[in-house]
Amino acid sequence: MELQIKDITLEIMELTNGNICNRCLGRSFSKTIAGPGNLIRGEYLRKTLEDTNENNPKSSECYICNDLFDDLDNMIEKVIEVIKTEDIHFSNFLIGCRVDPDIIEREEYIHNKFELDVENIKKELNREIGKELSLRLSKEVEFDNPNLVLMVDFKKGTVETQINPIFIESRYRKLIRGIPQTKWPCSKCKGRGCERCNYTGKMYPETVEELISEDAIKVAKGTGAKFHGAGREDIDVRMLGTGRTFVLEIKEPKIRDINLKDLEESVNKHAAGKVEISEMKFVAKNRRAEIKESSRDTYKVYKATVELENEVDPSQLDSLKSMKIINQRTPIRVSHRRADKIRTREIKKLEYKKLDSKMLELLIECEGGLYIKELISGDENRSKPSVSEILGTSARCVQLDVMHVNI
Repeated sequence: MELQIKDITLEIMELTNGNICNRCLGRSFSKTIAGPGNLIRGEYLRKTLEDTNENNPKSSECYICNDLFDDLDNMIEKVIEVIKTEDIHFSNFLIGCRVDPDIIEREEYIHNKFELDVENIKKELNREIGKELSLRLSKEVEFDNPNLVLMVDFKKGTVETQINPIFIESRYRKLIRGIPQTKWPCSKCKGRGCERCNYTGKMYPETVEELISEDAIKVAKGTGAKFHGAGREDIDVRMLGTGRTFVLEIKEPKIRDINLKDLEESVNKHAAGKVEISEMKFVAKNRRAEIKESSRDTYKVYKATVELENEVDPSQLDSLKSMKIINQRTPIRVSHRRADKIRTREIKKLEYKKLDSKMLELLIECEGGLYIKELISGDENRSKPSVSEILGTSARCVQLDVMHVNI
C-alpha cells in the first residue's frame, strides 16, 4: 500500500475507532485504488492493516452509514415487490435514493478532512441497486429518458415509483362542427360542476381530446392524458383533408408496449362520424414542442363559404387574388386571451368559385397563424386587406373547413 493511502486509512480508522464498513472505507479511495468495487477496496485496505498489526477492528455500526448497506438486499426485494404489485411494464429504469442527512454530513466531514475527491454514498447505492435489478429483471438502466424512476428511501424504508409518460403522434380529422379540440372548463363554476354545465364542469360534452384519449388511457392503464395539437381550429370549423398533427401524452402508463394499430381502430370505432385518427406512432418527448413551434414553413389550406351583403360585379372577384401580405391586429373575438399586436402573414394562393349572386367559396392556401374569418370580414379594419375591403361590401364567413395542415 502506498504510504499516503496507508496514512489516511490509519487516520480514518482512528477517527472512527475502526467502526467503518468496508464499502465506506473503500469509497474513500475509489479514485486512487484500482478494483472492481468499493467493497473489495475496503476489504483490501482492512486486510493490509491486519497484516501489519495496525488494524483497529470494527466493533459497532459504521460511523458513516450506520451499516446501511446491510439493508441493501432487503430494499432491493421491496423494489421488486412494488413493481410486481403495481404491475408496471417497462424496458428501462433509473434508481434514485434518499438517506438520512446525518449520513451525508458525516461522509462529507471525512472526505473534506482528508481532501478526498470521490463519489458520495448515494451514487454507490444507486449503482449497486441498479446493477442487481438489471440482472434480476433483465432491464436496462437508462439515465437520460427512463421509462420508470424508482426512489428508494432508506430512512423510511419505502419505495416510490415515477412512471414517465409515453408520447404518441397521430393526425385527427374532425368531421362535424360543434366540438372543441380540448376541454373547456365551465365559465361559471370553473370546472367544479354546477347546474349550468349539468355538473360536468365542462362547457361542451365532448372534445376531440376526450374522444381520442379515453381508449388510449384505458389500454395503457394510465392516469390521464394531455393533448398537444399543431394549432387548433374553432369549434364551428371542421378539420378535413389529411387531418391535423397532434401528440398525445399519456401520463403514468403501466403498459407502454401498446398495439397502436388496434388502438387506432378502437378510437375510430367509438368516435365514428365525429373524429377520425390515422398514422399513430410513438415519438420522443421533444416532438410535442416541435409541433407547437410556429414556423414560416408551416402552411394551411382552408375552404370558406362567404356571404356578401351586396352583389358584386364578377370582374371584381379576380382582384381577390391580389391579396398577398396580410396585416392583422389581434382579432376582437380572441383579444381577451391573446396579446394585442399586429401579425403579418402571407397568402400563397387564393382561388374562388361563385355559388350564387351573394355567395362565394374561397380556397385559401396561407401561412400558419392567419385568421381566416377576420381576413374575410375585415374585423373593423383590424385585418388589412380583407375580402370586404377588396370587394367593397361587407363579407362574412358562414362556414369554414381546414383542408390541410402542413408542419
